[in-house]
Amino acid sequence: MSNYKDLKKRLLKNKGIRKEYERLRPEYELLDKIISLRLEHNITQKQLAKKLNTKQSAISRLEKGMINPTITYLNKLASAFGKKLVVEFK
Repeated sequence: MSNYKDLKKRLLKNKGIRKEYERLRPEYELLDKIISLRLEHNITQKQLAKKLNTKQSAISRLEKGMINPTITYLNKLASAFGKKLVVEFK
């Protein structure tokens, strides 16, 4: 893992790369949280899809960052995990 960390550190020295990394950070943090919640609840993408009345492929695309979910969808997702969606501006 240190190779990844070293590469990331080197890449982030570049202003352009660092700017894009920071711009995308919220999206990747959200995706990471969704995947973490699914794994914490020990459910598969297929099981989560069933709870949301969608297909496993839709969950896969979501977790890969290939779709931009709506607030409504994120709220349904939060409910599926017994959580409350909170959106804030800082």
